[in-house]
Amino acid sequence: MNVNRILSFLFLLLLLTSCGSKYKIEGSSSVARLDGKKLYLKIFKNNEWIPIDSAEVIHGMFTMKGPVDSVSMVTLYMDNESIMPIVLEEGSIVVSIENTQISVKGTPLNDAFYSFIDKKHSMEIKIEDLQRKEARMVMDGVNLEDVHEELNKEGEALVKEMNVYVKKFVSDNYENVLGPTVFMMLCSSLPYPIMTPRIEDIMKDAPVSFKNDKMVREFIAKAKENMQLLEERRRMEQNARRMHP
Repeated sequence: MNVNRILSFLFLLLLLTSCGSKYKIEGSSSVARLDGKKLYLKIFKNNEWIPIDSAEVIHGMFTMKGPVDSVSMVTLYMDNESIMPIVLEEGSIVVSIENTQISVKGTPLNDAFYSFIDKKHSMEIKIEDLQRKEARMVMDGVNLEDVHEELNKEGEALVKEMNVYVKKFVSDNYENVLGPTVFMMLCSSLPYPIMTPRIEDIMKDAPVSFKNDKMVREFIAKAKENMQLLEERRRMEQNARRMHP
């Protein structure tokens, strides 16, 4: 009787394990240099990229699958070359790698993340197009001062729109991996860690869980340290000017 109970327990345990959360990545690529290459799924831990899965690209197709204990942000690599970020979450994830575009879809967070990337990219293109618009208007004989005034207003409106969009996306995702990920994407555009009005705006409403994210916490600490150094430098320069007017 005891043996039967043990066997029943082991069977139930095996059944529960087999029914755990799993991910499956089905990828396709039209990039010729990827064919025959091995791709790696890597996660950033302890200040290094650790491989957690891999697959060979055969005739433009590759597949990865395995258990997923918690949602995490990972990156698809070829050797040491980063290809694209992926949210590793339960479900079927469809990856497409083209010469001019990459995309990930099929699961909620990946759909949201790449929709955000596409919309932000389209906003950036509109801002970049202002330079071409300026050249066209000048060629059409519009007064240069009028051109600058009009395009400055358009540029400020577009930048404000993008900032609002980014802030909303981060705040909507404070409690999952997308919030810290997009926040760090924003921070990576800076020459060095520093507190900007955009960053302060995001941080003032952030919950404790977001502030305690390892990457966010380290960036903010370094940014505040740099701000103190800059303030000390300003004071020294002001004192030097007073002493030597």
